Amino acid sequence: MILADGQIEELLEKDMLYIGNFDEENLTPNGYDLTISEISVKGEEPVSEGRVKIPPKTWFAVSTKEYVRFPSNVAGELWIRTTWARKGVLASFGMIDAGFEGNLTLSAYNTTNEIEIPIGETFAQMVFHILGQESDESYNERSGNYQGSKGIEL
Repeated sequence: MILADGQIEELLEKDMLYIGNFDEENLTPNGYDLTISEISVKGEEPVSEGRVKIPPKTWFAVSTKEYVRFPSNVAGELWIRTTWARKGVLASFGMIDAGFEGNLTLSAYNTTNEIEIPIGETFAQMVFHILGQESDESYNERSGNYQGSKGIEL
């Protein structure tokens, strides 16, 4: 089941789900829009202020301003905002596992002309799914490769 905005707010109020740097304006009817904190172009040093130029046919990574903490019965799914898709940005995202905690690093590719991306702009939507039951082992217990990540983790 995908959570609606009221259900997301309820989990946040009960401290069952945590979104650090939460902004009410980023809440959508069925998710939450994630904000850019840093951008790294071609694996170079991350930029955390101003606007970042992304050349054509170039890979880049984005770190979210939001720091999330998922309970053992909620997973997340990521979708690029259509604003960026319409400008030619392709992105391949995975699931956010139950029990994950940290900033998210999102990988993307500019397929068209040079674009400028402002730090602080929303980039992707996070959609929440309730699991049929609590996971036996959380992300941290299964692998935890990026548990507690801060900033861009490549």
